[in-house]
Amino acid sequence: MALLTIENLPGAPVLVPEGMTLLAALQAAGHDWMHACGAKGRCTTCRLQMRTGLENLSPPSAAELRYRAAGRLLENERLTCQSQLLGGDATGRVPEATQLPHVQYLPE
Repeated sequence: MALLTIENLPGAPVLVPEGMTLLAALQAAGHDWMHACGAKGRCTTCRLQMRTGLENLSPPSAAELRYRAAGRLLENERLTCQSQLLGGDATGRVPEATQLPHVQYLPE
């Protein structure tokens, strides 16, 4: 199992079991996370700005590549509904644009 740390979200690092998406692991750990399309890779609301460990994630999905080509997903951003941690740990931040209004995020 690998660890995912969200810098601006209170709580311990999230254990990400092999084969589980980052979104599923975050939800299993009790975090409320934006995903407007229901985790289908059809929007970018579940995106995560990666700080470290980008190389430890699964390769970008076809949906992520389409959003990058359209300028809607930066090179350091991944969709949590599409990404898995393949080994090693990772650290990221919830972008301000996709923060939920009822969740208390930590300042930078």
